[in-house]
Amino acid sequence: MSSNRGKIGFAFEKYEAPDQTPFDRLFDVFKELITHTSGDLEEALDWLDTLDKEYGLTTLNYNLEDFVEDLKAKGYIREELKADGTGNKTITAKTEQAIRKGALEQIFGNIKKKGTGNHKTKSSGNGDEHTGDYRPYQYGDGLDSISMTESIRNAQVNNGVSDFSLTEKDLVVEDVHHKSQMSTVLMIDISHSMILYGEDRITPAKKVAMALAELITTRYRKDSLDILVFGNDAWPISVKELPYLNVGPYHTNTVAGLQLAMDLLRRKRNTNKQIFMITDGKPSCVRMPDGTYYKNSNGLDQFIVNKCYVMAAQARKLHIPITTFMIARDNYLQSFVDEFTAHNKGKAFFTGLKGLGEMIFQDYEMNRKKKN
Repeated sequence: MSSNRGKIGFAFEKYEAPDQTPFDRLFDVFKELITHTSGDLEEALDWLDTLDKEYGLTTLNYNLEDFVEDLKAKGYIREELKADGTGNKTITAKTEQAIRKGALEQIFGNIKKKGTGNHKTKSSGNGDEHTGDYRPYQYGDGLDSISMTESIRNAQVNNGVSDFSLTEKDLVVEDVHHKSQMSTVLMIDISHSMILYGEDRITPAKKVAMALAELITTRYRKDSLDILVFGNDAWPISVKELPYLNVGPYHTNTVAGLQLAMDLLRRKRNTNKQIFMITDGKPSCVRMPDGTYYKNSNGLDQFIVNKCYVMAAQARKLHIPITTFMIARDNYLQSFVDEFTAHNKGKAFFTGLKGLGEMIFQDYEMNRKKKN
C-alpha cells in the first residue's frame, strides 16, 4: 500500500484484546490511518477498506458502514453539506484529542518506570504533586514518602492479620511529580526529505509532538509547549493543527527555526527553557537581509553551517539548551551535529524512527530542572 506522501507499511498480528469491542479494534487502526493521511478522512477510510479486505478487520455482524455510523454517533466525525448539496465528512476535535491521547499511550506506555531518580532535579522546587501511583520502597527513599496505609495493607495481605509484621518488602512509596516549571519549544523539520526514499519520517515526528502535548497538558500543566515547523521559513503551529501537518517542497532553514524558537522562549517567565529539534537533514537554506533565500542542497554549505553555529551559541548565552534528534544516519552529518552541539553545550541523539518518542520523553523528564 502506498500514498503520495510516501510508502507506508502496516504489519498486523493475529491478536485481539479480550475487552475490546469491534468499534474499539477498528478505532485503533483508524487513528493510525488519520495520522498517516494528515487528517484526510476519505483517504483514511479508503485505506481502512483496503486493510479490511486484506486482513479481515470486520465481521458479518459489524462492517465498515456500522463503524462509520458509530463514528458519527460518538461525535468523532461530522458531515457537512457542500455548496453543491453533497456531503463532506471531516474529523472533529474529539478525534484530534483521541489521536493525541493514543499517541501518548503508545509512546509513554513503552517507557518503564524506574526507581528514584527518574525525575531528578538539582534544587528544591515549589513542592511535589502526588500521582496516585505506587512503587516498591528502595534504599534512599525518604521516610516521609512512604505510604503507610498502602504498606500496612501489603503487610496484612503478605503476612496475615493475626501475626502482623511489617517488613521492608511491604513498603511502598507514592510517586510524585516535581513542580519545577519548564518551557519547551519543539521544532519539526517539514522539508521534502522527510518523505524521500520511501520512508515516512513526518508521521513519527507528528506522533511525538501530539504525545508530548498531551503529556504536558495532562501531567505537567504548569509547563508550556510551543511547536514550530521549519522548511524554507519557520512558523508556529497549534496543537490542534498537528494531525493535519504535512511536508512541503521545502529546503531546511534551521536558522529560521532556531530564531523563532528563541523568540518564543524569550517571552516565557520560567527559568527553565529548552529546545527540542527533530530533523533528518542538513541545513540547506537561509533567508538573506533583502528577503531572498540562499539555498544549497549539495553537501554542507559552510556559509549556512556557520549561521547555525552562531544561533547555537546565542541560545547558550540565553541558557537555552538545544537537544537535536537526528533521525537519519548519514555519516557526513555527524560532524556538523557534533560541532553544533558543542557550540550550544546541548545534546544530540542520532537515532532512527524507532524509539524516537521514548527518547524524547525520557529527555524531557530529565531536563525538568530548576536553575536558580
